[in-house]
Formats: sequence, C-alpha cells, structure tokens
Amino acid sequence: MRAVVSRVTEAAVTVDGDLVGALERPGLLVLLGVHADDSEQQCATMARKLHELRVLRDEESCASTGSPLLVVSQFTLYGDTRKGRRPSWTSAARPEHAEPLVDAVVSALRERGATVATGRFGAMMSVHSVNDGPFTVLVEV
Repeated sequence: MRAVVSRVTEAAVTVDGDLVGALERPGLLVLLGVHADDSEQQCATMARKLHELRVLRDEESCASTGSPLLVVSQFTLYGDTRKGRRPSWTSAARPEHAEPLVDAVVSALRERGATVATGRFGAMMSVHSVNDGPFTVLVEV
C-alpha cells in the first residue's frame, strides 16, 4: 500500500461538478494506492502511519492536532513506467480488491478518532489542493 501525502491548507474533490469531499481546515491530502498483493493487514498500519505522521507545522500530526484528512483512491500510484512510454498497471489492485481496502483504511482512521473526507472510488475526480510548504511525502507499508 502506498500513499502520497501532502500537507495542505485546503483541499476538495469534485465529481461531475459536485463536491464530494473537502477539508474545512488545514490537514492532509492523501492519495492512496493499493497494490495487487495488499490485504487487510496493511490497512490498520497505513491508517496509524497517516494519523500519526508528524508532518504538520511544528512537527505535529493529525492525531495530536485533530487536523482532518482527505483520502482519495489513486490506482495510478502503482503505474510502472520503466519500459516504454505507456505505464503498466499490473501492480495496481483490481477495483473489486482495492475498494474494500481503501474503505478499511478510512474506517480505521475514523476508529482512531480522525476526521476523514473522501473522494468517490472509481469516479473521474477533480482534486483541488493548496499545498502548504510545499510539503509532500511518500508513505509505504
């Protein structure tokens, strides 16, 4: 499981012009990719890492500040571009495998007390964000 995590002052996701998820205050935008070999075992670990990641101002985390997270599924994080000019998606989990795992990460974050907004799995989404810093890290479990 892989996530690109950006510290943001604002972030929102729209689908067909409709707002489906947004942060009401500064927090983290999480683009979450699921590998074909991932299982539910990675979900709690990813949720813990995201919630406790000390990348907010003054080395704080969402857990310590109550800052929200916007989680957006992103299969393209497993695109392999080593050969040719067209990415290969063979490492990315199929939608029927990935969606329950993305949902499990979101559920685990909420069980930890995190405020979580989401995109819409499988939809063509427009993601708007204002990166704070800019500060972006890659998290893998």
